[in-house]
Amino acid sequence: MNENKIYHNFPIKGMTCASCVARVEKVLSKMEGIENVKVNYASEKVSFDTNNKNIDLKQAADKLEKFGYQLELTDVKSKPGEKPREAKNEKNHFTNDFKIALLFTIPIFLISMISNMSSSWPISQDYTNKILLILTTPVLFIPGKNFFTIFWTNLKHFSFEMNSLVAIGTGAAFTYSAVATLFPKLVQVGESLPHVYFDTSAVIITLILMGKMLEERAKRKTNSALKKLLELKPKTATVIIDGKEQKINLFDLELRNHVVVKPGEKIPADGKIIEGYSTVDESMITGESIPIEKSLGANVIGGTINKNGTFVFEVSALGDNSVLGQIIKMVEEAQGSKAPIQNLADKVAAVFVPSVIVISISTFIGWMIFGGENSFVISLINAVAVLIIACPCALGLATPTAIMVGTELGASNGILIKNGESLEIAHKLDTIVLDKTGTITEGKPNVTEVITNDFDKSELLKIVNTIEQRSQHPIAEAIIEYCKKENIEILKLDSFENLDGFGIEAKIGSDEYLVGNQKLLENNSVNTEKLESEYHKYTEEGKSIVFVAKNNKLAGLISVADQVKETSAEAVKNFKEQNLNVIMISGDNEKTAKAIAEKVGIEKYFAEVRPENKAEIVKELQGKNHTVAMVGDGINDAPALVQADLGIAIGTGTDVAIESSDITLIKGDLMKVNSAIKVSQRTIRTIKQNLFWAFIYNIIGIPLAAAGILNPMLGALAMSFSSVSVISNSLRLKKAKINF
Repeated sequence: MNENKIYHNFPIKGMTCASCVARVEKVLSKMEGIENVKVNYASEKVSFDTNNKNIDLKQAADKLEKFGYQLELTDVKSKPGEKPREAKNEKNHFTNDFKIALLFTIPIFLISMISNMSSSWPISQDYTNKILLILTTPVLFIPGKNFFTIFWTNLKHFSFEMNSLVAIGTGAAFTYSAVATLFPKLVQVGESLPHVYFDTSAVIITLILMGKMLEERAKRKTNSALKKLLELKPKTATVIIDGKEQKINLFDLELRNHVVVKPGEKIPADGKIIEGYSTVDESMITGESIPIEKSLGANVIGGTINKNGTFVFEVSALGDNSVLGQIIKMVEEAQGSKAPIQNLADKVAAVFVPSVIVISISTFIGWMIFGGENSFVISLINAVAVLIIACPCALGLATPTAIMVGTELGASNGILIKNGESLEIAHKLDTIVLDKTGTITEGKPNVTEVITNDFDKSELLKIVNTIEQRSQHPIAEAIIEYCKKENIEILKLDSFENLDGFGIEAKIGSDEYLVGNQKLLENNSVNTEKLESEYHKYTEEGKSIVFVAKNNKLAGLISVADQVKETSAEAVKNFKEQNLNVIMISGDNEKTAKAIAEKVGIEKYFAEVRPENKAEIVKELQGKNHTVAMVGDGINDAPALVQADLGIAIGTGTDVAIESSDITLIKGDLMKVNSAIKVSQRTIRTIKQNLFWAFIYNIIGIPLAAAGILNPMLGALAMSFSSVSVISNSLRLKKAKINF
């Protein structure tokens, strides 16, 4: 995103179907300074960019209000110490309307059924019709009022959507029935009173309200994971002020505050431990079920749970800058995005309602011409059936509900998917390129072997530990870290000289030492033959060798390597099982790259690749018609992550790499890449299923209604459950069997 642009994400109310999505996007897109408008019908939110800080968003809200939509210009995120708010009492709206409608509809339906079927019904048809008129009027104009209000608003702008279909259909049936009741001679054919359709109007309104109520409940379930993320942080924090512990509201917490966390408490913010030790349950952020040990200097994440120790940490990040804040922001943006597969549904939705109205009018005219006796009533009912059976809602919900559930399924397991397009690309991949350092390997050198030549091992380590304290080389850091774990002491160093490209010459007491590569020892006439076989063995494995000599006599060697992550080989195996072509890129020499590639089962690799050339390799693969994913963790991976069709950043890497990626893995585990691909495959499969049922429902239902085979009340029932079935299918994703 352009740095000069400001991203907005606001709730929007009043949308009832996919046609509304297209209309809101069209209205906002026409406003100067507003770009990249995306509406999510399932989450009822609109996101867009503004290229000017001075843009008056109130104008946008006023413009939408003329079309019957309410843009809530409030910060959709909760304050750190507050519980996420529900938007007004919207969730009770359809429930209350449905209850009122049902209260009247039950007697309407019973009276209509009994009076038509029973010859012993005690009340005349005329009085029965008037009773039905009295009972039906409240249904249409109290719980059903919104359908007609929105229809009238849309009519003023010559636009139509689902409310238009319901209002026209039920309004036509009610108006005809009211005329037949109050002025029967106007529509009377023959001697008997005309048949009325009050039950049809009332039942349709009630069933659609029931469907909307169930739809709202189901939609809230698709967003449950995000709400859980928002609720992870505690409301208070215990900070140390003037040496005393004091509880404060989380909203008052500041950077560099010292915070005390006791067993069982949630960690209120990101930071670094400055005192104490504990284990922390990070499963809600990383998906890792095993608690992580935390000691002095370790980073902690806000929202995770302290298990059994007490520690003090210094706050390093708050709000949107914290790990949890970034996750929430990423999930919200992903949910506001669209997958390319949705384009077809959007195009259909844009012309859907006008087309249905045309079909309904054609149905009315056709039945008027060929309907025979009482053709007006038959024409009217069949035209109403066409209006009621048509369902643009299912089309509007098919993609966003699946994306919402899919992205939240990933987020709750440490996989952050940036947008719907990333989901769609992930399931099309045929090639995956893996950076070696920090992706396949741990990203830092570790001591793997210590071999001595007629020398005491602990003595050798004391000497090396003492000498390497003065070195800045990464291998020196690895040796020092190893010695620290082994509790090796440090001696007094008398002299130290760094020899670039070779190693170190040093003196401890009266003894002279050489610590470095084989060339250093050869230049000082030290014979290395006794450890020659070990040297060749370890170098063939891609390890770096540090020789140690005392007074020009070989004392031993230490092998150092960037170790392969435990799960890398299994991940590569899984990639191959998914028919992915796996390629490794490394800046290391041919020997080291080959050793790592063989260890994890990769046949094709590129060695000695300069950082700027990584993107060129990805581009070359794309030129051969491959859909490429790039997995990396460093700054030098960022260009390749951007170039790839899908950039996947290991979350333990740099901010630049994460910012450049389409998918971020919070935990640096390649198995999560497999999981991300599987999440995308399941999500896209669900979207396709949803779109199939949404289309097939309308393709079959509308012709049946036009042919007079489908009763309007059955159409209303089917319409109501079409949307619910689409959301329910999306919710099945939550139970998808994916090994995280």
